[in-house]
Amino acid sequence: MLNIALLSRWHPHATGYGRDFANHPDCRVTVLWDEVPDRGIEWAKELGCDFEPDYDKLLARDDVDAICCTAPTSMHKDMFIKAARAGKHIFTEKVLAATKAEAEEVRDVVNETGIKFVISFPFRTSGWVLYAKELIEKGLLGKPNYMRIRNCHNGISGGWLPEYFTDPVTCGGGAMMDLGAHPMYLASYLGGKPARITSLYNKLYDTPVDDNCVSIIEFENKILAVSETGFVTNSSPFSFELSGTEGTFLYGGTDGCKVKSDHLGGDMAGCWFTPKLPKGLPSAINQFVDAVLRDGEIIFDINDAVALSELMDGAYRSYHQGKTIEFSEI
Repeated sequence: MLNIALLSRWHPHATGYGRDFANHPDCRVTVLWDEVPDRGIEWAKELGCDFEPDYDKLLARDDVDAICCTAPTSMHKDMFIKAARAGKHIFTEKVLAATKAEAEEVRDVVNETGIKFVISFPFRTSGWVLYAKELIEKGLLGKPNYMRIRNCHNGISGGWLPEYFTDPVTCGGGAMMDLGAHPMYLASYLGGKPARITSLYNKLYDTPVDDNCVSIIEFENKILAVSETGFVTNSSPFSFELSGTEGTFLYGGTDGCKVKSDHLGGDMAGCWFTPKLPKGLPSAINQFVDAVLRDGEIIFDINDAVALSELMDGAYRSYHQGKTIEFSEI
């Protein structure tokens, strides 16, 4: 049995993670902490677990094997370093940290202590993402050169995001730092090592953070990736495009999933068709539990988390400085 401590109900996904860990047959939520004590006390009552206002005391408990962190991004580095040094395994909501330097500090301690670390990258478990990776690795689209990923919602324009999600200090940024993490980690996984990035963000609403965002990334292999996100878009479907010199793969939008390749389709080669997608991977939570209890495989780990923070660091430097950022300078 894996004893889990929940850290903060700050993030909108916190309630779901708490429920998932509490309902997992191999887990037990024993205690939680929150930087807002009243919020934490109420959550503890809902889950029937202890509330501990002192983080150091929580980490010292014998009935805490691991933490699930949905605390403000600005708190991640110090919380994770303390947890790793206390021998507690770490599951976290994205992003690891707002800067590459902070993410690398966490990585070094995670590697030094040998604790298990999993970050929640849910799209990385999807069959269509595995298929896109296969198309690249097998050269089935020729030489890949373009990727576009759009992921938006109306959290600000619809008025349902918590007001504190517009605090650039605690969040580390706005729409791109949070919702834009999904296009960014997918771009990193499929594109490889980034070379440079240009960002254009604006604020459609009167908040301190970006709410309407586009970043363009050039990877060292010459793939150009467009990462789009926002908190002000109603009914804009998730969409993904991966193109190369000999084919294109589309997912989402309003047309579902289809591929066109000179190397696929038999007699229909060069025509659009719906591919058979591979089976998806275990969820991030199941990966984490299996890794801690049975030394199972972690598919996206601390290095993937650092890669995401590196992209975010470059993206926001470009936005704030109004220029293209070379990753070799970060």
